[in-house]
Amino acid sequence: MSLVKDFENIKDKLIEISNQLYENPELGDQEFESMKLLVEYLRSHNFEVETGIVDRPTAFRAEFSGEKPGPTVAFLAEYDALPGIGHGCGHNLIATMAVGAGIVLSKHVQEIGGKVVVLGTPAEETNGAKVPMAEQGTFDGIDVAMMVHPADVSSESGPMLAMDALQFDYTGKASHAAASPEEGINALDAVIQLFNGINALREHVPSDVRMHGIITEGGQAANVVPEKAVAQFYIRANERKVVDEVVKKVRNIAEGAALMTGASVAISNYELSYDNMVTNRALSDVFTKNLKAHSPHPVYPAVAATGSADMGNVSQVVPAIHPFVGMNKPGLVFHTEDFADQTITKDGETAIADAVLSLAQTGYDIMTDQDLLSAIKTEFENR
Repeated sequence: MSLVKDFENIKDKLIEISNQLYENPELGDQEFESMKLLVEYLRSHNFEVETGIVDRPTAFRAEFSGEKPGPTVAFLAEYDALPGIGHGCGHNLIATMAVGAGIVLSKHVQEIGGKVVVLGTPAEETNGAKVPMAEQGTFDGIDVAMMVHPADVSSESGPMLAMDALQFDYTGKASHAAASPEEGINALDAVIQLFNGINALREHVPSDVRMHGIITEGGQAANVVPEKAVAQFYIRANERKVVDEVVKKVRNIAEGAALMTGASVAISNYELSYDNMVTNRALSDVFTKNLKAHSPHPVYPAVAATGSADMGNVSQVVPAIHPFVGMNKPGLVFHTEDFADQTITKDGETAIADAVLSLAQTGYDIMTDQDLLSAIKTEFENR
């Protein structure tokens, strides 16, 4: 068994794929060329591919099955970019790592038994496809799900925040703001009261709660009472149940702002809700061991939860991890052009090798060690 040799055979192609994704970034649910690039390469290595799963045109499922039964290991690929920045979150690397790990592990499943699945998961930055995948049974029959995210330095898989994305559409009544203000109902005033109410709420929520918003529409001219105003907020916390409790309070504040001003309000979710990430420690420990064996860089303990990701929804239905593999640039900031540029350096190429080999080795360990798989599943069931 030589995972390293199998990786070396495809290394140059993986780097080429990562660079192509970097040069041709596509936004969420528009990643048609990115998907085509990935699935064509998987097909060239005898994966059976289905595209357009869960009614998302750029989502896919690729499978390679051994002749003998065994565990099913899934690697998750993200490949959406950020507007104006490109791959400032390194999804060109994430996709390459998942595809590479799937191909490397597939070279051994005929011998050891099992199935390798690579899932293409669009729009993580906005309307993550992993949410309907988790809801609609995509992970049925999958024993573990893994993905790796590039970062400034390597760290273990840890928690991520649950999140709701709320939109508040206020409708008032237009009038001339100077000549007949009494005839108007100011929708922007309602949005301002919404912000004031949420700011007051901050004193009375747990310390892990994060509430941050913007006004996306607030009127067209200063001498016209705004008939329409729109605000968008993210509400986050360590656990889904806390988010749900805070959202109830925020919705009441929004209704109160409407009553105060005479406007009406429509409340909706402008993006899918993400659940908190629950790392499977048994799975994480074996991945970390493998990463330390393959990577020249240190692997730090998991950091406190700050952001949110749709991998959290996956972790609610199957044992899952979301570790970070470093690009040897401490302090590098996500969602910047500098981050995107770092993905196509030699350090970015090293990150591909570190992640592909660690993911594939972890998958191999699971497929060949029934006690390990049993420990992973027992933890998931008893958490």
